[in-house]
Amino acid sequence: MKIMIITDAWDPQVNGVVRTLKQTIAELIGMGHEVEMITPTGFKSIPCPTYPDIALSLFPGKEVARRIKEFAPDAMHIATEGPLGLSARSYAVKNNLPFSTAYHTRFPEYVKARTGIPLAITYAFIRWFHGPSMAVMAPTIVVKDDLEKYGLKNVVLWSRGVDLDIFKMQDSKVLNSAHPIFLYVGRVAVEKNINAFLEIDLPGSKWVVGDGPAMASIKEKYPNINYLGVLQQQELAKVYAAADVFVFPSKTDTFGLVILEAMACGTPVAAYPVTGPIDVLGNSTAGAMHEDLQIACMQALKIPRELARAHAEKFSWRAASEQFAKHLKPVPSTAVHTTALA
Repeated sequence: MKIMIITDAWDPQVNGVVRTLKQTIAELIGMGHEVEMITPTGFKSIPCPTYPDIALSLFPGKEVARRIKEFAPDAMHIATEGPLGLSARSYAVKNNLPFSTAYHTRFPEYVKARTGIPLAITYAFIRWFHGPSMAVMAPTIVVKDDLEKYGLKNVVLWSRGVDLDIFKMQDSKVLNSAHPIFLYVGRVAVEKNINAFLEIDLPGSKWVVGDGPAMASIKEKYPNINYLGVLQQQELAKVYAAADVFVFPSKTDTFGLVILEAMACGTPVAAYPVTGPIDVLGNSTAGAMHEDLQIACMQALKIPRELARAHAEKFSWRAASEQFAKHLKPVPSTAVHTTALA
């Protein structure tokens, strides 16, 4: 099957959306599909306000239309709600082409955290954007239920996986600090609630891996924390393995790939009992969830590393990608691409 995926999230961004797409594409190709991407690469763009590492493509409509028409996909998937996603959506709607979409991040909650704009306003945009989609792919049951609560139809499940060959248990001492070592990995931004982790009183030491718009203020406010910046997967796996507890303070993530990565390296997770941790950890003993993050951190210290690894082994990218492919909606062979975009 010829599959076209349109995404505004791509290199050099380092986040769960990009990693999910890359892993899924590799699996789809391994399954025998042909995959064509439309990404910000090659488009004139501007930095996203407050997120300069995210490129917003400028007036991409004609080029997006040309590339869809030229590739003539058997199925089309729109991964993001940015300029490229909007252009692909417009082209598909005007030409009556079926397509699927994905809900990767809690965009309304992020916007509210950064600007104060009420959820109802942003969810109205989400309903409009995903409304024509034949399958809105959500990562967990909780997110699916939330989207349906806000009026979205055709919501289906598309889970996530972890590369168990890269993220594995290993003897690692790359973090040279006092034990127990508590680790955060992710974007350093207000919506990730990282302050909740950095403020609590814990024994040992704390480490932060990642970057983001709040990094400068975080470093100034918490100078005694260890900071590593953005790491490639092989180095990141060694950092996970060297930590005693992985701390996930976010209350807005839809899934949290980093939770799986940490557990695959044998590192127990401490988190709030919210969407993401609840869905990934479930009733397992691979992590500790508590409304008091400090209590969750101390409970996680008691969890054997083998239990964390065993739970991560239940998630595979092949299974997740097969799920993705099943939800794709075939474009009729008789489809006529007649309406271009200005």
